[in-house]
Amino acid sequence: MKKSILIFTLLYISSNILYGKASDYILQSPNQKTEVHIHISENITYSIYHQNKLLLKENQVALLLENSHILGANPHIQKIREYSKNESIPSPLYRVPSFHTSYNEMDIQLKGKYGLQFRVYNEGVAYRFYTKFKQPITIVDEIAEFNFDQDYNTFQAYSTNKKNPYAMAFQNLYTETTLSKAITDNLSFLPITIDYGKELKMTILESDLEKYPGMFIKAHGKKLSLKGHFAPYPKEMEIHPARCMTYVNTREQFIAQTEGTRTFPWRIMAITEKDIDMPVNNLVYALASPNRVGDTSWIKGGQAAWEWWNDWGISKVDFKAGINMNTYKHYIDFAAEYGLPFIVIDEGWYAPKSGDMLTVIPELNMQELIDYASSKKVGVILWTVFNVLDKQLEEACAKYSAMGVKGFKVDFLDRDDQTAVEMVYRIAEATAKHHLTLDLHGIYKPTGLNRTYPHIINFESVFGMEEVKWSKVEKDMMKYDVTMPFIRMMAGPIDYTPGAMRNANRKDFRDVYYEPMSQGTRCHQLAAYIIHDSPLTMLADNPTIYQQEAECTKFISSIPCTGIDETQILQGQLGEYIVSARRNESDWFIGGMTNWTARDIELDFSFLPEGNYKYVLFKDGANAEKKASDYQKESGTIHNQSKMKIHLAPGGGFAINLSKQSL
Repeated sequence: MKKSILIFTLLYISSNILYGKASDYILQSPNQKTEVHIHISENITYSIYHQNKLLLKENQVALLLENSHILGANPHIQKIREYSKNESIPSPLYRVPSFHTSYNEMDIQLKGKYGLQFRVYNEGVAYRFYTKFKQPITIVDEIAEFNFDQDYNTFQAYSTNKKNPYAMAFQNLYTETTLSKAITDNLSFLPITIDYGKELKMTILESDLEKYPGMFIKAHGKKLSLKGHFAPYPKEMEIHPARCMTYVNTREQFIAQTEGTRTFPWRIMAITEKDIDMPVNNLVYALASPNRVGDTSWIKGGQAAWEWWNDWGISKVDFKAGINMNTYKHYIDFAAEYGLPFIVIDEGWYAPKSGDMLTVIPELNMQELIDYASSKKVGVILWTVFNVLDKQLEEACAKYSAMGVKGFKVDFLDRDDQTAVEMVYRIAEATAKHHLTLDLHGIYKPTGLNRTYPHIINFESVFGMEEVKWSKVEKDMMKYDVTMPFIRMMAGPIDYTPGAMRNANRKDFRDVYYEPMSQGTRCHQLAAYIIHDSPLTMLADNPTIYQQEAECTKFISSIPCTGIDETQILQGQLGEYIVSARRNESDWFIGGMTNWTARDIELDFSFLPEGNYKYVLFKDGANAEKKASDYQKESGTIHNQSKMKIHLAPGGGFAINLSKQSL
């Protein structure tokens, strides 16, 4: 009787699972363009095809437990269940307020109290393990392979700490190279992209990372293979005295210790047929655990005046600028003048060496600053270090929430092993309880945490503009700026910290610490506020220069960070240029930027509804190629049959606001 039931289960056929041999299964995407071929014999492998083109071949998957127990070795199928689902996913403070998605899922339940889920969306493929053990388990390693049939081009960001690749800020430029020539003695961090030619690309990501280490990628050269790699579990921690920042001194011989009944992170292969589809791929968000915060009406994003990048660099005032009351009141006054909802008080408001964020330095009366900001309708966000906040978590959240602080900017995690991930979740839970928002810096790439905890309104894990304070022009920010939105923004929002008012062409750029400049033009900087998914974004330069450049500052402050009703990528090519459009109610904001290559583009406004729109355009000036701060401002009226030609200087850009005209 048991045998006949098993046979019946295995022969179950639906419109989305196609059966070949007894151990071969095919799962298709809703639009039937993508197929996953799953092979179960002595191990479990899968291959991915898109429109009959092989993207990945015979990738083995397995979890290696202690005592040489391998989930995925000699598997025996108990049951296969198949689902099709359409979802409408609310996405507060995201690039759209909600979105629809659909997928087909195969749930393969295996003897030994474990299983695998495969999902195929029109936008890509994902899989994850789950276990049903009564006792906790120790995971020694995970096998996650990505095998290719040809030597394709890749875009990878490598660890900046070759000796200890797990310890770094997840910030680097992308290295473009073939699979066979990819670096084999270092790790790259997600996301990474594989280019199959003719704009077809696959990007490897992960989602729902909880109580488990994040995935790195290691190349295997001529084998044309990439493999998942995971930071071992920390064994002994030490402290960097300058900031009381903890770091891993020694590690265990396993990667995770966790409960026995759980699901594991999703491994995602996002598939895009056009480059313009990449920045708006929603798979990481869609696969994350749903909202655990509940009501999100208290969560506010917006723009912030910020002092660290410009080194408290105000001038033409009658007080010495620095970490003192007069300086911060000046930043608050600036924020209020331009309608910025926040200021960030960065490192130095508590003594970093003390590791005590409950004690404010004598030079600052924090309650007075918060009250002064509140009287100007400006909120205060405080910087701190991850483990410092974690150590004083409940006390710090209760104290600063009661004082009126709006959130924390948390910095220097610089790892993604299991205990680091667990720390992030603890902080997310506590801050949500006290209605404090989070801007996470020095952290691993987003893994959908902004869906689970929508009060996490931004993430770093980006080679942002802070890097120009100490980088030479050989660090090609202009190429990065038109590569990163296609790859990194697939994972989630970015805190890039744009807004430089000192701008330089390639020949004149210098790394200047106290008065830093940007690579590229002024209009390239303006465009960043539109192109970037950034619900909390900085004005990185100082109030003095912003007031001198009031025309640009007013435009920046008019660009919404939240309340985005629609996001489109109108044009673009990875590594070359990008043109993005965002709608806020009936108004549109369009931004474009290029690498160091000058180019002419034509905007076609046929995506607009009927009616006339007043436009305000900031574009590179006639002399922007030499003087990067040169720009022109134009205004006029357009409609959905209009077209507009715009010239972008080397490292250039443009930004447009379209306002619907009443009848």
